[in-house]
Amino acid sequence: MTKNTIKMAALLLASTALIAGCGKKKVDTLPPAAEGTDYGQTPTDPNANAAGQIIPGSQEDFLQQVGQFGDRILFETDRFNVDAEDQATLQRQAQWLAQYPNTRITVEGHADERGTRDYNLALGERRANSAKNFLVSIGVDASRIQTVSYGKERPSALGSDEQAWAQNRRAVTVTIR
Repeated sequence: MTKNTIKMAALLLASTALIAGCGKKKVDTLPPAAEGTDYGQTPTDPNANAAGQIIPGSQEDFLQQVGQFGDRILFETDRFNVDAEDQATLQRQAQWLAQYPNTRITVEGHADERGTRDYNLALGERRANSAKNFLVSIGVDASRIQTVSYGKERPSALGSDEQAWAQNRRAVTVTIR
C-alpha cells in the first residue's frame, strides 16, 4: 500500500467515527419551567379558591371556557398563516377576553426542533404576531396582548417525528394577572 492510500483510509475511518458520534440524542425530560411561572405544571391548581372553584378570569377559567386545547393554534411546517380552524379557536379566545376586559394575555410563538435557533425564534415571533393580529382584527385591544417567541426551546411534545413536530409548531395564549 502506498502512503497516500493509508492516509486516505485513516481519514475515512476518522470521519466515519466522527459522523457516527454526532447522532441525535433523544431527550427524556424537558428543561424546568422558567422561575416564577407554572408553565406546563398541573399538579395543583393555583387558580382555585379554598372551596376548589376556579377563579373567574384566571388561566384555568380561560382553558375551561375555550376548551382543553383552545389556548393554542397549530401551524404547518415553515408557515405562520392563520387558517379557518385557527380562526375559530381565536374567535373563542376573543369572546372570553370580551368577558374579562381587564385581563391581559401573552401569545407565545413556538417552533419544532428542526432549523437553527435564530430561524426558529423568528418563525415563533411571526406565529405569535399572526395570532395577535387576528385577535386585534376581531376587536381585542392590541394593548392587552404581548407576544414572545420561544422558538424550539419549549417543546410541547418530545420526539423527533412528524407527530411531535406538529404539536410543537404552535402559538399559545396565556393569561396575565
